[in-house]
Amino acid sequence: YIGALGARVICDNIPGLVNKQRQLCQRYPDIMQSVGEGAKEWIRECQHQFRHHRWNCSTLDRDHTVFGRVMLRSSREAAFVYAISSAGVVYAITRACSQGDLKVCSCDPLKRGRSKDERGEFDWGGCSDNINYGIRFAKAFVDAKEKKVKDARALMNLHNNRCGRMAVKRFLKLECKCHGVSGSCTLRTCWLAMSDFRKTGDYLRKKYNGAIQVTMNQDGTGFTVANKNFRKPTKTDLVYFENSPDYCVMDKSAGSLGTAGRVCNKASRGTDGCEVMCCGRGYDTTRVTRVTKCECKFHWCCAVRCKECEDTVDVHTCKAPKRAEWLDQT
Repeated sequence: YIGALGARVICDNIPGLVNKQRQLCQRYPDIMQSVGEGAKEWIRECQHQFRHHRWNCSTLDRDHTVFGRVMLRSSREAAFVYAISSAGVVYAITRACSQGDLKVCSCDPLKRGRSKDERGEFDWGGCSDNINYGIRFAKAFVDAKEKKVKDARALMNLHNNRCGRMAVKRFLKLECKCHGVSGSCTLRTCWLAMSDFRKTGDYLRKKYNGAIQVTMNQDGTGFTVANKNFRKPTKTDLVYFENSPDYCVMDKSAGSLGTAGRVCNKASRGTDGCEVMCCGRGYDTTRVTRVTKCECKFHWCCAVRCKECEDTVDVHTCKAPKRAEWLDQT
């Protein structure tokens, strides 16, 4: 637990917080610890979802904003990052409430008494995840920055933040325990629990694929579609304003690290294939010897013994662009 003085010092030194966020940070230092855990989780998830793409959620060196300048452009990557980071905060706070790590919240207090589902009646019991508290705090903390300014980008961020928060709620599931003679299920005790964060990541990744390009409407209160042939965005759609760069070469102003040195899959024709990943620049091949455990046998009782096998594989990495081409972009 961070003492009051420690909280003040720590919160004052987190770069990029607006006043309201700083106040919440000082008032709820234990929640901020959960927010920090959530950040690690959504960064991992983002990097997992885009591991085979030119933009792979890598950070730009020495950039405090985690995703660097990719966030300056109102692209579909920015839309995804705002949604998944917002979801990560909800997930981490809700989990901390249920685990009893926070003084200000616990299990969902509304899940009391009897209820019913398609299988019949049940009693609320156990510890239902207090998702509404997680959503409320995440909304107050994450949205505070966007509410400081009234412009198109802030409106886009608020919309995508909400998509992320609601994505976590979408995957709440009812878990039950049976009671009765030899587990005959004459009585059930049930509680609501969050699904694994991967489900939220997969869902938001699909939303990224179907993100809708928009422009501001004339009175500045909402969006209209950039292309008349597209459908209007709903509350669950990610929205963006600008087309993405191709992420082929390093371009700091666009937040692109380029793909020089990235490992690619020679056999694949997808986004992880050398042709796509290396943007037609070609690739270098290196022979690498790997040591893996093999021929594992179970010995009674209770050990597994393995041999060490060496295998030689070819690793393909994207070539860097020619010097002149690279200098144009930086």
